[in-house]
Amino acid sequence: QVQLVESGGGLVQAGGSLRLSCAASRSIFRIDAMGWYRQAPGNQRELVALITNTGTTNYADSVKGRFTISRDNAKNTVYLQMNSLKPEDTAVYYCKLQIYGVNYWGKGTLVTVSS
Repeated sequence: QVQLVESGGGLVQAGGSLRLSCAASRSIFRIDAMGWYRQAPGNQRELVALITNTGTTNYADSVKGRFTISRDNAKNTVYLQMNSLKPEDTAVYYCKLQIYGVNYWGKGTLVTVSS
């Protein structure tokens, strides 16, 4: 079993930055993909950014050019650098690890962007 611990959420003014981190509870030999999703009140959970084991990244159109996903394989950690934050980025952000086709989710961290 793998547990994921997210950190870095909080309250920030529009235009500000936050960095989210998600660490796995144990060492993992192979992680297929690591990603960040978010869910705003009344909305479905949506993909924000994804990075595969080869380093290929994919971003939602709404965050391209503002958010950057990265990973530290040695630490089994994925990061999400969020710049130029907007009020519409307000949501609970969840990290997900895919290991041999099985998805593991974190409990989420709240990001609130004030106008």
